[in-house]
Amino acid sequence: MTTRADISEQLDLAEASAWLVRLQDEARRPGYEAAFRDWLAEDPAHARAFERVTDTWELVPAAARAARAAASRQQQSRRHPPLRAMLAGLAMAAFLAVGVTVMLPSLRDPVYETAIGGQQSVLLDDGTRITLNTNTRLSVHYAKDLRRIHLDHGEAMFEVAKNPQRPFIVESGDERVRALGTTFVVRNDLQRTDVLLIEGRVQVTSASSGAPPVLLEPGERLLLRGATTPRTLDRPPVEEVTAWRRSEAMFDNATLADAVAEINRYGRTQVEIRDPEVAALRVSGVFATRDPVEFANVIARLHKLEVVPAPGGGVILAADHSPR
Repeated sequence: MTTRADISEQLDLAEASAWLVRLQDEARRPGYEAAFRDWLAEDPAHARAFERVTDTWELVPAAARAARAAASRQQQSRRHPPLRAMLAGLAMAAFLAVGVTVMLPSLRDPVYETAIGGQQSVLLDDGTRITLNTNTRLSVHYAKDLRRIHLDHGEAMFEVAKNPQRPFIVESGDERVRALGTTFVVRNDLQRTDVLLIEGRVQVTSASSGAPPVLLEPGERLLLRGATTPRTLDRPPVEEVTAWRRSEAMFDNATLADAVAEINRYGRTQVEIRDPEVAALRVSGVFATRDPVEFANVIARLHKLEVVPAPGGGVILAADHSPR
């Protein structure tokens, strides 16, 4: 819902854009500078809007070209210059309104986050798509010669637009994943970092361990468990590792303890296992990730277990000792 404050902000942006066009015009009318200073003094919001517009002027080439073209057209016809400038300003403000979520974040180190159980897909200005899984936080920094993502925690799939002149690097803890025209997944959970290459090529280096770089082939996953644990490679089923994109979790003879740990990533209500024999049970199948308690109920029926409320919330998967 558009609020009055939103409308006021867009009008300020439109006016600021119009002033920018006027001031860029070499044939601007006398007194423009004084009128501009008066406009700035009217409201602190005007100065903020103009700062936002001028930041974008050189940073976003499309905006600068559009505004310069408008100024050029204004020079050619002087019958209604203020109206032309305002129209150019409105056009630039419309661009800004979109750019706040599409273009400008890549220039202002935006942070993208998902809540527990949430997912988000982000299309960056170079065509790279990032899909964030549950409870994920990352920041984006794009420079002229480098594209850098910092994954604070969680899991994300990167579908990287190819650009050899601007390497694409994902930083996760001490690990750096360098890619060109590649699709891969990085998962960062506490002391665990996994890098799964789906297609293309990536190189993984460590800033602290001194281990040699690892060049992954499609289908390979690099498992990193801290500086004191050797790196290992495996080839898991890609459909299993990326099932979260369909709001599913796939298990192939996994221990119940591992399956519960995975499902718990997607819900605030947690499932506990306190019995080692129950934790060692094996699970195979495809399960929805939307509700860990529902998962517990399904597993309880499959393995003849009991779902018991846990103190303080959540549930416990326990052996069913009721008489048969």
